[in-house]
Amino acid sequence: MNIRRGALVVAASILVVTACGSGTPDESSESTATSGPTSEAATTPPSEVPAPAPSATFPVPVPGPRTGVPEALRGVDLERIPTGEKVVALTFDGGASDTAVSRILATLARYDVPATFFVTGEFARTYPDRVRAIAAAGYPVGNHSDTHPAYPDLTDEQIRADLAAAEAAITALTGRPAMPLFRFPFGARTDADIRVVNDAGYVPVRWTVDSLGWKGTSGGLDAGAVTERVVTTAVPGQIVLMHVGANPDDGTTLDADALPAIIDGLRTRSYSFVDLTDFVR
Repeated sequence: MNIRRGALVVAASILVVTACGSGTPDESSESTATSGPTSEAATTPPSEVPAPAPSATFPVPVPGPRTGVPEALRGVDLERIPTGEKVVALTFDGGASDTAVSRILATLARYDVPATFFVTGEFARTYPDRVRAIAAAGYPVGNHSDTHPAYPDLTDEQIRADLAAAEAAITALTGRPAMPLFRFPFGARTDADIRVVNDAGYVPVRWTVDSLGWKGTSGGLDAGAVTERVVTTAVPGQIVLMHVGANPDDGTTLDADALPAIIDGLRTRSYSFVDLTDFVR
């Protein structure tokens, strides 16, 4: 890590909401290089960081003009939608595995529920048909980095190159920009990282509650525990973190398994669902 970054600090946020639950680092607002899960599993469980794809397929583009980030969202890793209404944003990260994409899309369609997806550039290159299907179903697809590195370990130039490579891979498949939606790999960031991402045109989106479905049954969870964790912690503007893949150790897809009960449980509590696009512009 270069000297520019200094110590990891608490992200300045006007809307910090700490998720209820186990109180693990991935649910705090602390800025740490290991806070939050990987795209499919955290670093302590098997890492999801994929192997780099050949650069010849998707060359890193020269960054072009960037859209402005609203002043109220600069310096913020958004943990909750700024609203008092009983709405919830379901979000799904895609990194190393695509196992549950079809089931998740089918459930969302059956219940007529919006959602937001965040995928890495590597995921887009490895599973292009999945990304096309997500976009064709009308769901926004945000940038989750290119190869899922820990941004606090990168220079500013490396961050910009990583963002641009992922943007190119995603846009080539969806036909629309991933910008301004972005989620930090591992949830790890510093204030300096947030500034670089903002200057590139992105609004970082964190989460209010992590379902922990990525831990799988090998992590002591089941679909019922995942459902309870999400539903019982619901607050207005809640952002729910889930994943589209399988746990690499046990092959379970607890987020996809729990999704119908999560939707039913939140609706029983008079919550409706939104995607994030209207809240980051």
